[in-house]
Amino acid sequence: MILKDMRPLAVVEGEGFKEILTIFQPGYTLLSRRHFTSMMERKYETSVEKLRNVLKKATSKISLTTDAWTSLVTESYLGVTCHFINDYWDLLSFNLATLPVEERHTAENLASWVEKVAEKFHISLHNVLAIVHDDASNIVAALHILKEKFGVVSYRCAGHTLQLVVNHALKDPKIDKALSAARGLVKHIRKSEPASTKPKQKQKQMGTAEHKLIQDVAVRWNSSYYMIERLLEQRWPVVATLSAPEVTQRGKQYLDLKSDQWILLDELKEVLKPYEQATNVLSGQSYVTVSVLPPLLKVLLKSTQNKSFDSAAVNSFQNSAEEEILYRWQREVSAFQADGKNVSLIAAEIPFSRRCSETASKSTVGGT
Repeated sequence: MILKDMRPLAVVEGEGFKEILTIFQPGYTLLSRRHFTSMMERKYETSVEKLRNVLKKATSKISLTTDAWTSLVTESYLGVTCHFINDYWDLLSFNLATLPVEERHTAENLASWVEKVAEKFHISLHNVLAIVHDDASNIVAALHILKEKFGVVSYRCAGHTLQLVVNHALKDPKIDKALSAARGLVKHIRKSEPASTKPKQKQKQMGTAEHKLIQDVAVRWNSSYYMIERLLEQRWPVVATLSAPEVTQRGKQYLDLKSDQWILLDELKEVLKPYEQATNVLSGQSYVTVSVLPPLLKVLLKSTQNKSFDSAAVNSFQNSAEEEILYRWQREVSAFQADGKNVSLIAAEIPFSRRCSETASKSTVGGT
């Protein structure tokens, strides 16, 4: 239970847990927290050894991803994951480590931590195909150290870079003001008890889908897209809710968005849709995504050519997004050929099993 449900070890010391065990198994003597700690440590070492054996048998190249992040209680961690294709053409991924980081996040320290994780699982960085990372300057510098030492290639995470592109384009003052107003409105509806129950009545009266509003979060731009999409869907039930005196006090009607802001959000949803779809494609875990990046960027660039919106801010978004894509992915954009000779795209579309059988078939034909 502790491992499967990720419960704290202290759960075995809780009075409620002891009582329920007494009901299920009278007379059972609950072992100490130290005992379960030892069990977890042994389980961990067994799992590490099993993974070492799996990696040792891997016949394909291994790639790594790194991610430094901070928890809700401001504790820093470094995650390292490995990826490879097995003999059945399945893409496998394993979390190697989630290290608590208490020292300074210098490039030298980060490089050392990644190297130690690789050593622990008997992975030679000389044989690693590539390491994927975000755009933070310290991790970029750390991977440069590893490149000089082991010759390992590094790539910036396409999903993270795409977030930087969208965040930059969203900095237009009018867009920022409209999004801030939308956040304030959603927060008011979600946090106020009268405001949170009133929309259900209005939804039934208007025949609108009974969906709750979505609050966006700063670290995920696509959460802003989902917030906008849901708010537009629920516009009229929300407006009707705000007009109720028990929800909005007199003199506070400013919570409703202005008509030009509703128009802006509607147009913004349209231009953000391709980026939301691209983010979902790049977030895939059961297939390789690097080969679809060039054609994906071409689609995004094509979407930026629509600059006939009523809102000047949305047209500004299109210009800014186009510039950022070309600046951050110049090599990948130029890699996609207009004449259709794109091996990477073909490789991404053909399922692994079919590709494997076709390769075997060709080998047989070639040998006869």
